[in-house]
Amino acid sequence: MIWLGRAERKKEAMLVSEHRSGFAMPALEPTASFEIKLESQRSICAISYTLNVDEIVKSVGDDAAGANVFFIGTTRNTFQNQVVQRLEYQAYSKLAIKTMSDVLESARHRSGTDPSKSLIRCAVHHRIGIVPVGEASIVVAVSAPHRKEAFSACEFILEEVKRKVQIWKREYYEGEDDTTAEWKANA
Repeated sequence: MIWLGRAERKKEAMLVSEHRSGFAMPALEPTASFEIKLESQRSICAISYTLNVDEIVKSVGDDAAGANVFFIGTTRNTFQNQVVQRLEYQAYSKLAIKTMSDVLESARHRSGTDPSKSLIRCAVHHRIGIVPVGEASIVVAVSAPHRKEAFSACEFILEEVKRKVQIWKREYYEGEDDTTAEWKANA
């Protein structure tokens, strides 16, 4: 089932411009980034302006799970000896949610069909908009019968989301504003 944010009802657009680093960056209108959630019986993907970590953790709970593994990525206060003020994320939400769902499906296939090793539930939620220092920008949660499979799946999901999902970030360093902060791949 898919839930779309209010901005979805408006015209969506994604223009591509050449970035100084040589790769194409999205010139996103505000309507390209909107809240969206895709949920199946065993998987949840969401892109939103806020994250409720407790709710995400509970969403993968299951009595058959012997292991629950969670990753919470937060905005740190420094990067490469520069003081970070905040991060900003934008997404091409319709494509990003599909890619997130594909990543969770890949994680399930990697775990195999053996019930003693397969994933029980998994979730990935990524924030868009401004994320201040100390706040979460991504949560990955996995439940499985055993810890090895849960840890492996959690790391796989995180790395694949950062590598594939159409979400970009802008790091604001001390003294920077919208005219000087640069958009980067969310790697």
